[in-house]
Amino acid sequence: MQTVAEIQREPLRTFRRINEIIQSIGTERTHLIPILQAVQGELHYLPEEILVYIATVMDLPVATVYSVATFYAQFSMQPKGKHIVKICDGTACHVRGSTDIRNMLLKKLGLKEGEQTTKDLAVTLETVACIGACALAPAFVVDDRIYGQLTPDAAEVIIDELLKQDDMEKVNVC
Repeated sequence: MQTVAEIQREPLRTFRRINEIIQSIGTERTHLIPILQAVQGELHYLPEEILVYIATVMDLPVATVYSVATFYAQFSMQPKGKHIVKICDGTACHVRGSTDIRNMLLKKLGLKEGEQTTKDLAVTLETVACIGACALAPAFVVDDRIYGQLTPDAAEVIIDELLKQDDMEKVNVC
């Protein structure tokens, strides 16, 4: 995954990678969504300049590419963190305290109301209507793993472990 700074610092590398993705999938109009999915998988969001580039390479109007990217909830025009935390605020989770967990996470991650992603792009916190784990309420999903029957303290331990693991990976790379 490239960070926003890397994308800005190394645009040629980014565009080469986008070219590889497009060439591997194909430039037919029906390939637009798979291309957007692959690009977002690589960059964790869809920058406007990349959408313009995709439109140019695929010989599509920019408005078409932009409308697809903004129509589907799976796509993001804003940078997302390395880890995505989706806190459920469906009825069962809400009644059992998901708001307290969300408030703790906002504070723990240094996010203000309305912000979703930490400045270092480590974590994106999303509040969602339902994750389909009502029996485990309150629950959240970290990346693709569901955690249930949470308390604010238990959620904090999970996030601390996640951030600690990321710190260890940074130390091992250096």
